[in-house]
Amino acid sequence: MSELVIDDEDARLAALRRLDVLDTPAEEPFEKIVNLVQTVLGVPMATVTLVDQDRQWFKAHRGLDAQETPRSISFCTHAIRQREPLVVPDALADERFAASPLVTGEPFIRSYAGVPLRTPEGYNVGALCALDTKPRRFSAAELAIMGNLASIVCDELQLRLIAQRDHLTHTLTRRGFVEQAEKEIAKCRRYGRPASLALLDIDHFKSINDTYGHGGGDVVLRQLAEICAANMRPSDAMGRIGGEEFALLMPETGAAEALAAAERFRAIIEAHEFELEGGRLLKVTASFGVAAYTPDLADTTAWLAQTDLALYRAKREGRNRCRLEPAPEERSAA
Repeated sequence: MSELVIDDEDARLAALRRLDVLDTPAEEPFEKIVNLVQTVLGVPMATVTLVDQDRQWFKAHRGLDAQETPRSISFCTHAIRQREPLVVPDALADERFAASPLVTGEPFIRSYAGVPLRTPEGYNVGALCALDTKPRRFSAAELAIMGNLASIVCDELQLRLIAQRDHLTHTLTRRGFVEQAEKEIAKCRRYGRPASLALLDIDHFKSINDTYGHGGGDVVLRQLAEICAANMRPSDAMGRIGGEEFALLMPETGAAEALAAAERFRAIIEAHEFELEGGRLLKVTASFGVAAYTPDLADTTAWLAQTDLALYRAKREGRNRCRLEPAPEERSAA
C-alpha cells in the first residue's frame, strides 16, 4: 500500500467518490463484518463508517438506528487523521468528545475503537468502529482482530468496485448500473427532478460475430462503449446490461431531451467506422429505446422494462432508430 496521505482532503474525498459506495443498500460482506466485531469484542455497537465531506455514513451498522450523522460530531473524523487505530477509553474524560451529542445523548457512546479504512492510494476514507456505552480499554489482541477485519473491509470495497465494471467495455456491469439508477430514482423522488433512461442494442450483432468471430464482436463492443463515453456528460452513466445491450442513465433530463440525446448517439454510431484486426473497417448501427422516470415506476427493474418497450418498437420498425415510451401520441391521448 502507498504511504498514508492525511493533508489532502480534496484527494481523499475523490478517493471516496471513486469507490462509489455512498448511499448504497446494505451488502452481506459488510454486514457480516460488523456482526463479527459486535460478537467477538462484545460491544453493543459496531459500524463500517465512511467519512464524507460533511457527514459520516454507515455502510453497515449494528446497535445504531441512524444511517448517518454530521461529521462535525463524529469520532471517525479524528480516526481518519492517523495511521494507527483511534482508541477512546472514556469519551467523557476526553475533551474532544465529552460534549458530543453522540456521547451526552443517544446512543450514549462512552468508549470507542476505530481502525482507519485505507485505500491502495493511501487515503483513509473511513473507519471500522467498535463502540460501547461504558468505559473500557480495548486490548492489543482486540485491536489486532479489528485491524484484520478492517483489511477485509478495504478488500471488499475494492472487489465491489471491480465487480461494478465490465472487463471488456469498462462500462458499469448490470449490477453497478442498477445501483446508480436506484440512487437516481431516490433523487427524483426526493427533489422532484427529471431523469431518463435509454437502452441501445447493436443491430444484427449475431451476424457480426458469425462473420468476424467473437474477437471482432468484442472490438465492436469496446469501440462503441468508447464512442458513447466520449460523448456523454460527466453526470451520465453507461452500463453493459446484456451481451450487446447497453443502458444510458441521464440525470436532469426529460423525455424530449433524452430522445434528442439518443438520436445524437445513434447518428454518431452510424457514422463511425469500426476498425477490426487487419485494418478492416465495419459500419454498425444501433437501435434505441428511451423512457423518462415517472413516479409510478416502482424501481429500476420497472424503469428498464418501460424502456425496453421502446427499444422493442425501434427494432420492430426497422432498427437504427430511436423510440420513446410511451410514444408521443400516447402521451397526447393521456
